[in-house]
Amino acid sequence: MPEFPQPDRPTVPAPPTLQGVPLAWPTAAGDLPRQFPSRAALAAELQRQFPAALGPGPDQPAEAGLSPIPGGRRAAEARLAAIEPGHYGSSRNHMDGAVTRLSPYIRHGVLTLAEVRDAVFAWLQRSGRPRREAEKLINELGWRDYWQRLWRQHGEAIWHDLEPLKTGHAPSSYAAELPDDLRQGRTGLACIDGFSAELSETGWLHNHARMWLAAYVVHWRRVRWQAGARWFLQHLLDGDPASNNLSWQWVASCFSTKPYLFNRANLERYGGDRFCRGCRAAAAGTCPFEASYEQLQARLFGEQAPARSPSDSVGPPVKGGAAPAAALPSPARPVLWIHGEALGPANPALRAHPGRPALFVFDDALIAGHTTTTSGDGAAAGGAASPLNLKRLAFLQECLLELPVTIRRGDGAAELLAFAQRHGADAIVTSAGVDPRFEAIRARLAAALPVQVLTPEPFVALKEEETDLGRFGRYWRRAEAKVWAGFPGHGA
Repeated sequence: MPEFPQPDRPTVPAPPTLQGVPLAWPTAAGDLPRQFPSRAALAAELQRQFPAALGPGPDQPAEAGLSPIPGGRRAAEARLAAIEPGHYGSSRNHMDGAVTRLSPYIRHGVLTLAEVRDAVFAWLQRSGRPRREAEKLINELGWRDYWQRLWRQHGEAIWHDLEPLKTGHAPSSYAAELPDDLRQGRTGLACIDGFSAELSETGWLHNHARMWLAAYVVHWRRVRWQAGARWFLQHLLDGDPASNNLSWQWVASCFSTKPYLFNRANLERYGGDRFCRGCRAAAAGTCPFEASYEQLQARLFGEQAPARSPSDSVGPPVKGGAAPAAALPSPARPVLWIHGEALGPANPALRAHPGRPALFVFDDALIAGHTTTTSGDGAAAGGAASPLNLKRLAFLQECLLELPVTIRRGDGAAELLAFAQRHGADAIVTSAGVDPRFEAIRARLAAALPVQVLTPEPFVALKEEETDLGRFGRYWRRAEAKVWAGFPGHGA
């Protein structure tokens, strides 16, 4: 079963003041602040800088623009040190289970998959536990790697159905936009409204809650999965189009053999009665989930069989993601392009050129929800703007404060070229990115300056002929042994 990223509340509090690490180069007009007396002050500054972002209402304090999950390597390392792979494997599906809470940090490269993999191996060695106790967690890290590889392979096509729906309904019968009662958490169903509120107020949801909410959006309300996927990406701190979109497609049945459903018994098994005991629909006997799976199948899809049984293929790939960059000699005076997929010390550009001027740019168009990609962000998802939640920006800012990087806003390529000129750079060095926007920006930069793209340590190294991915099972049959070959006790 695929897994939406699933953070939880952290146990490490954010520091009372936020001081960015010192820079070895001068600041310039237009640079964003890198120190704040409090998290609330950081949120207030970002709200001033980005009024188009989804922030707290006028009668709410600045703190309402913050997630309880703080950004940064310090918080990430604390979470990493607290993982319990054995408990994770046995309880991860439960709302109060021992989830890792690492996904926001993994999504933004604060922690790499390779670092988490090695931490799991270290836990096995330290604890003396058998390998099988960590296999589920390693498998779930594989899902993240798999989604990223699919994104690189298919590019913007992840915003389109990779396979036909298996619901028996025509794609045109699904609404293009998310209904307001869902977005505002007032459907009258305690579980759905609780999930919606938690999504917008904290920037996270447990994996099972994401699946339940996605199933309700697509199958009960008959809304296109793209609209739901955009909604999640607006709010989730770990919002990643690959993990997010392809999990939505798995629920919708355009990247799985059948649609994903749940009923009240499933909700109570993994979530307890926290929602049902206070739900008016449950009390009135009108809960739409109070049925067997056979009854729900007939009610939602009729008696007809799935439209088709797919093969292991996901269809012909559409080229996307970052193209391989030609090898370049090591530049003498580079500037470093830091992007949102590599906000940690394992960033290979930071490692290769310590002390060189580095820049991160908050993309105004992306924050306002006016992206111009060739598919789902616009036409394929309904066309409405999808501004990002301020909580996502605050999380990114907290990550950036722990790196030696100048922070600006605007058009990424234009800001990077101006930064390079200001520092007399002979090249731009960056880390590889999967998002198709990365390649678009790289191409614009390369028209003016050499761009060197460095690749971080992979979760698993696969040969080119092994990257015809198909379903996760095909990928994992090729990857699993290679992953575990890095564990000193892999024969155990």
